[in-house]
Amino acid sequence: MEIRIGIANTGRELSFETNEPAADVKKSIATALDAAATHVTFSDVKGNSYIVPTAGLAYIELGTEESRRVGFVA
Repeated sequence: MEIRIGIANTGRELSFETNEPAADVKKSIATALDAAATHVTFSDVKGNSYIVPTAGLAYIELGTEESRRVGFVA
């Protein structure tokens, strides 16, 4: 699933692929915001970690969990 994160006061966004289900990602974001945490952590399919300050979150876009189909349909 692709995650795109908009960060306040910057023209760029953070975009990466993760193997985590959308429900788990939503829960970790909601938990961090409800607990007034200073940051939220994400990890991608390559094992990289991203620590994003919650105060800087402008938006978070979660892509679909469906795998992409390759080939032709008859």
